[in-house]
Amino acid sequence: MVALDIVKASNTKLPSHLVAVFVGGTSGIGEYALKSFARHCQFPRAYFIGRSQKSADRILSELKTTNANGEYTFRQADTSLIKNVDKVCEELKSKEKHINILFLTTGTLASGQETAEGLHAAASLIIHSRTRFIVNLLPLLRAAPDLRRVVSTLCGTLEGPFANEDFQARNVSLMKARGQGASAVTLSLETVAKAAPEVSFVHDFPGPVRSNIARDSGFVPMLMKWVFKIFGPFIFIPNEESGERHLYLATSARYPPPIGGASGVPVDDGASIANGTDGKPGSGVYSVDQVCESGVKNVDVLKKLRTEGWDKKLWKHIQGEYVRITGKESIN
Repeated sequence: MVALDIVKASNTKLPSHLVAVFVGGTSGIGEYALKSFARHCQFPRAYFIGRSQKSADRILSELKTTNANGEYTFRQADTSLIKNVDKVCEELKSKEKHINILFLTTGTLASGQETAEGLHAAASLIIHSRTRFIVNLLPLLRAAPDLRRVVSTLCGTLEGPFANEDFQARNVSLMKARGQGASAVTLSLETVAKAAPEVSFVHDFPGPVRSNIARDSGFVPMLMKWVFKIFGPFIFIPNEESGERHLYLATSARYPPPIGGASGVPVDDGASIANGTDGKPGSGVYSVDQVCESGVKNVDVLKKLRTEGWDKKLWKHIQGEYVRITGKESIN
């Protein structure tokens, strides 16, 4: 466990100027991380993308009160659509020469909903859309000084087997979909990391956090609303702690890239570098739990998946959908 006081101490040492993009930043984990970023970075420049203009207006007001030195830009978009992701990325590339942090939290508990582009909406948000943001913005991440980091929040350390080659989990049970989805996020990060060893990638499990994940219609979201209402006050991680821990994951040199030296805030003497998903310290891709610790059991799970070729099958599927929808594997 990384103690909260260590997390907070690290967050007070951020570089004075950082550029960050928060995809899914109008509620829950993304909002808390965005606010923590504004609180601790002296001159932050933050872009946040989401569906709710009303929520964005509230957050913008709060950000300006927290840190008037910051620049904050909201872009309203339904990022379950790959073409919308491309539009947002084109705008970002026209405005910025580099990005230090790409923070991704989009998701839904609703199942069975299809996007206009023919993707299962749940899978699009956690796999196709997130990966599209990463590959589109990778040149800006690789160009950044001081820090180059991608954080994707879902079910880090809870990776499991693939039920079959139904990568969009249209016909996969909820419990199996969790492990399969976690593996899909981690394996896709590992694939991208091979082309960008100067960038580090973190897939984390946030633990129980108050969020808007159950906002959509359907039996599972409705059930979770009642679960959150009854048990939430007893189990939820405080909003501020969630924000602090996710900012730590996004900025601490405990999770460095394998080359390049742009690792973020140096760790204190005696603190160990985190183990990557291959079980080796500092290898560049990290799957961590709600207290910022690397997984152990998932290392063997992921090794088995790679041996069986699931990483390559998954990537072929992702790229095939991109080409089908947009005609190209990325905007670069």
